[in-house]
Amino acid sequence: MSYIEDRRSSFDLDEKVELKKPSNYIVILHNDDYTSMEFVVSILIKIFNKKGDEAINIMYDVHRKGKGIAGKYTRELAETKIKQVHQMARDAGYPLLCTMEKE
Repeated sequence: MSYIEDRRSSFDLDEKVELKKPSNYIVILHNDDYTSMEFVVSILIKIFNKKGDEAINIMYDVHRKGKGIAGKYTRELAETKIKQVHQMARDAGYPLLCTMEKE
C-alpha cells in the first residue's frame, strides 16, 4: 500500500460537513452636529450603492433619529465599508461616525 492510499483510508469521505452561513452585520451611520446632510447622502450613494431617494430617507433617519442603517453585510465587508466612510469623512473634514452591530 502506498503512502497516498494509506492516508486516503484515514479519511471518511462520506462524512457530511455542515457549512454555517456567515453572520450578517448592520452598518450604522450616527448623527453629529457637523457632518452635512449632503455629505451623508453622497456617502450612502458612493459607498453603499444606494439610489437617491433611498439615500435621502436614510440620511433623514440619521438626522432625526440619531442613526440610520446604511446596509447589512458580512463582517469583512462591513469593516471595509466603515473604513471607507471614516476615510472619506476625514478627508472632507467631517467627524462622521460609522459602526456595526451583529444582526
